[in-house]
Amino acid sequence: MNVPTSNHPLQSLNQQLRQVFETFQLLELQLSPENAYHVIKSSVFYLSFGKDDYTNLFLRNSSGIRFKYDGHAFAHVLVNEMVRVMRNLYAANVRKIVCMGILPLGCAPRILWERHNTTDIGAGDATGECVGEINLRVLEYNTMLEERVVELNSELSEAHIVFCDVYQGIMEIIQNPRRYRFKEVKMACCGLGPYGGMAGCVDPGLACHDASTHVWWDLYNPTPAVNSLLAHSAWFGQPMPNICRPVTVQELATAPILPR
Repeated sequence: MNVPTSNHPLQSLNQQLRQVFETFQLLELQLSPENAYHVIKSSVFYLSFGKDDYTNLFLRNSSGIRFKYDGHAFAHVLVNEMVRVMRNLYAANVRKIVCMGILPLGCAPRILWERHNTTDIGAGDATGECVGEINLRVLEYNTMLEERVVELNSELSEAHIVFCDVYQGIMEIIQNPRRYRFKEVKMACCGLGPYGGMAGCVDPGLACHDASTHVWWDLYNPTPAVNSLLAHSAWFGQPMPNICRPVTVQELATAPILPR
């Protein structure tokens, strides 16, 4: 949804959608309507929303969002927005969509730092373990979103929509770091305070010596090494199979499309 806040001015989802349609119009002017139609229909569109809404609006309680929605209702609102976008894109001849889930925010350095300083955000003590309450909220959103993706693939005759489960992928790395050559699963590579979660990467010079051994780069974002592993798994289905469902991104990209 990306609702702007005073501390985190973000571009709204509607603004981003308008920019997509403006780009489609430019393609028609530059390539001709027929060629633009083919480009749009054969291209893969990548949708990744929701993380900022959870971190900036719900977990941080900006704009009093907790007084308006419980966890289930909040997930429902965000999923409905994602579905609305996919329907609008489909109406504009988009057929191939990669729809990303949300990563396990309950394991992020910022959340661990908050747990270190308070017991209000979940059960347990300040052990550095992932915050289960927050991960359950993320899982609820991801599960709901994947169910709607399955429904859309069935309902929209030409739709090829893939759900990519980054939550599953990052949890696999956190639970089995040596298998994937990681050493640090809690501490941010670049940040201040316990777990590097008190303040973000205010200066790249503060970064750790080797980011490739860390799961987390800063408060909420994985390192390039994690992103590379997730991308490889999403495209090829290896080394972490079934991250993207029902097919890999490579299979999505090469799937044939029906002619006009």
